[in-house]
Amino acid sequence: MRWLLVVFCLSFATLSQASVADPLGGRTVEKILILKSAHQLQLINDGKPLKTYRISLGKHPTGQKLMAGDRRTPEGFYWVDWRKPSDKYNLSLHLSYPNISDSARARREGVDPGSMIMIHGTPDSEDYPEQLFHTLDWTDGCVAMRNVDMREVWELVKDGTMVEIRP
Repeated sequence: MRWLLVVFCLSFATLSQASVADPLGGRTVEKILILKSAHQLQLINDGKPLKTYRISLGKHPTGQKLMAGDRRTPEGFYWVDWRKPSDKYNLSLHLSYPNISDSARARREGVDPGSMIMIHGTPDSEDYPEQLFHTLDWTDGCVAMRNVDMREVWELVKDGTMVEIRP
């Protein structure tokens, strides 16, 4: 009988912690929408934004990524295909760039489309404090956000989530 009481208490404690720690109120993130011109990353559920974050982009934010080294953030449809902690950028979610269209365009142009496009945090050290990066477009083509925001996105977004990047 005591074990039933223990199980009940543990279940209740787990559920109450989950509701306190869940900023989306139990809703799941179906898609990440990145609006380059607005410098926004939105977490989407049922076609509506649940949460919006300020982001930084590649050093040349306007236009589609054409090739490796152009410092542009791609545009199109991708998905989060893996994640990793990063010594340099806190946490990072890898995007499935290049997609079929990106690869075909690069082949036609005879260039390398690039790779390793991520949504990641920001450097934070004595030499490079995080607040220096927050309002600048500074990446090589990735999407960067404040570390506190990146930790939240890391927890809320599952691998396999669709990512749409618009101009």
